[in-house]
Amino acid sequence: MSRLYREIKGVWSKGGRLTLVTAVVMIMLVMQACGNNTGSGSNTAAGSGGTNTAEAAGGKAASNVPAVLNFGYIGSNKLNLPGGAEGWGLYKGIIQEELKQYGITEIKLTGFPNGPDQTESLISGRLDFGSLGDTPAIIAYASGAKTRLIAQTSAHTVGYLIGKKDGPKTVQDLKGKTIAIQKGSFMHRYVVGLLKQEGVTDYKLVHMLIPDASAALARGDVDATTNNGVAALKQIEQGYTHLDDASSHPDLLGSSATVVSEEYLAKFPDFPKVWNAAREKALADLKQHEEEYYKFLAEIGDTTPEIAKQVTPISDIKDTAFTDDGLKLLEGTKNFLVEEKLAKKDFNISDWQIK
Repeated sequence: MSRLYREIKGVWSKGGRLTLVTAVVMIMLVMQACGNNTGSGSNTAAGSGGTNTAEAAGGKAASNVPAVLNFGYIGSNKLNLPGGAEGWGLYKGIIQEELKQYGITEIKLTGFPNGPDQTESLISGRLDFGSLGDTPAIIAYASGAKTRLIAQTSAHTVGYLIGKKDGPKTVQDLKGKTIAIQKGSFMHRYVVGLLKQEGVTDYKLVHMLIPDASAALARGDVDATTNNGVAALKQIEQGYTHLDDASSHPDLLGSSATVVSEEYLAKFPDFPKVWNAAREKALADLKQHEEEYYKFLAEIGDTTPEIAKQVTPISDIKDTAFTDDGLKLLEGTKNFLVEEKLAKKDFNISDWQIK
């Protein structure tokens, strides 16, 4: 490159024999040489298959993959981590190490009280991807959200229907009653589906987040509410009536959905494959440390390892991104939401899914 500069200088010194056009051409050659030298540096990183970052990111330069990855999940806890293989992998640093190979040096996590709130952040661009319930993810996509489904890591999420103390004793007793639900959540779908199956039609649904709904139930402002996991078991222990739960209705179980924005995919086309490989590596490690994992769940769920094992057993975590039974449940959920006009339009799950 320095030789080219000397040649240009020398030609100019010989009586101005170099024309303007020739000078421009030679300058362009210099710039091209500089660019080639820059591109031959160490701006690559080894991927899980020994490829460099450009290859792993669909042939794009490593600089196209943002260094910060913004991940949303449902819940709030002192560790600011989700459960499952994803949470364990982040807790142990397994996922961070895997993603570093692709130029991602920081993962920012944000907990959300429910799926609709998370999808709003995903649509607005504040998140790159997130893990949430299938129902809000489907409703968002059917409404035009530019997301793609990259994993369904659980297909056994149990919703509970809890009655107030000295209130309704059976599902049939909810006729003419008020039920607090999180609109657009998987528990919303569970309750509407349950009441339809039971033939209960005269009821009122009010939208409340779980903390507000629990307080309203304690005051007697609502007759029943939905809940799940450890929080539902605590309510039952406190004397609230366990009216029903989705474990008795396999078609009304919830499942998880991991979705990524199309905007982020444009920057990192191979992200689904990279993320799922990292998650599966974390799951393999989790299965080697089951007792430690349940202690981790107990810490983020403010409960005991025994209850954590009861509510979210490791057996509920899927080994692969998608399974036939999970997709069947997802299809049933989608059809229900379309039928009830909770989802704006019908669509093929395969068009949303990245395999």
